[in-house]
Amino acid sequence: MSNSMNLTLKVWRQDGPSENGRFETYEAHGISEDASFLEMLDIVNERLTEDGKDPITFESDCREGICGTCGVMINGRAHGPQFGTATCQLHMRKFADGDEIVIEPWRATSFPIVRDLAVDRSPLDAIIASGGYISVNTGAGPDANLIPIPKEVSDTAMDAAACIGCGACVAACPNSAAQLFTAAKVMHLNLLPQGQSERWTRTEAMVETMEEFFGSCTNHGECHAACPKEISLDFIAWMNKDYIKSKVKNRKLASQT
Repeated sequence: MSNSMNLTLKVWRQDGPSENGRFETYEAHGISEDASFLEMLDIVNERLTEDGKDPITFESDCREGICGTCGVMINGRAHGPQFGTATCQLHMRKFADGDEIVIEPWRATSFPIVRDLAVDRSPLDAIIASGGYISVNTGAGPDANLIPIPKEVSDTAMDAAACIGCGACVAACPNSAAQLFTAAKVMHLNLLPQGQSERWTRTEAMVETMEEFFGSCTNHGECHAACPKEISLDFIAWMNKDYIKSKVKNRKLASQT
């Protein structure tokens, strides 16, 4: 039988992007230690609704650590105290009875607050739209599963593809940089044979779109520490190498047209 706990929540409330925000304090009583962090917020919201008050706005979808929408700052840490865990998979047993928990949205200029804990992460979508895909022409091309890929390459590509696009790397970075996100999305395609035909145009487009919205990486490493999927910093180094190559290769291609 699970134990219950009583908690004090200090939650950032903001009625809209142009409104002033403030912290409001709520008492969360009788919370099961087996409840997830989002289930705890659901319980608080049910009680607020019963009292005729506006519930706390936060984002979630899969609640399985896959979609990346759930991210918030918990006691100053992206996704909370447990390393390698998304907010939706964080359980209340990681806290103690009587704790005060401070809950805030991602704090980055590139992620404007929509309401309360929900932020606009569309700049990440813009990076993907600029080149985070493989164009496929219909015809007699071989099926993807017919192309042999060394296991080391496929494993590394899968490690990069594990990125769920939550934005914790941006929120944790002192410069609000998005290099870890962009590197994961660039390199999981650049490593595969199917991604080679667009490798250099993809890299240049995605990196330069990133630079329109986000700060620059200065190797603090906070992004890796905050990442719920533990994406390696190595991908940033590989992306930077490919970016330098892309500037040379794309310039040569442009001069030939």
